[in-house]
Amino acid sequence: MRTFIGHQQAVTTDEFVELALGTPIELWLGVEGETEEERAAREDAARDILADHPGLADDVARIAAEVIDMNPELFDVVPLPRPGRRRATRKAVAA
Repeated sequence: MRTFIGHQQAVTTDEFVELALGTPIELWLGVEGETEEERAAREDAARDILADHPGLADDVARIAAEVIDMNPELFDVVPLPRPGRRRATRKAVAA
């Protein structure tokens, strides 16, 4: 199945998010190993985008809700068995 946002095809999840938001995901989440200067520049750019598009946070929430609604299996959680507890024997307690 192919996924398109507008006329652009999204091949990966990151591409889908980037096309849906109109910004690269790294702008919001950062990248590993970025310097303080790079982080400050990234955050300044993010603030500018939010100032220009005040509805962006609402759009992100709507997109997340739609993805969850279309893919409920993302939240199919299977509990893992708990390891058994060791009980102290009477001999160990008496000692």
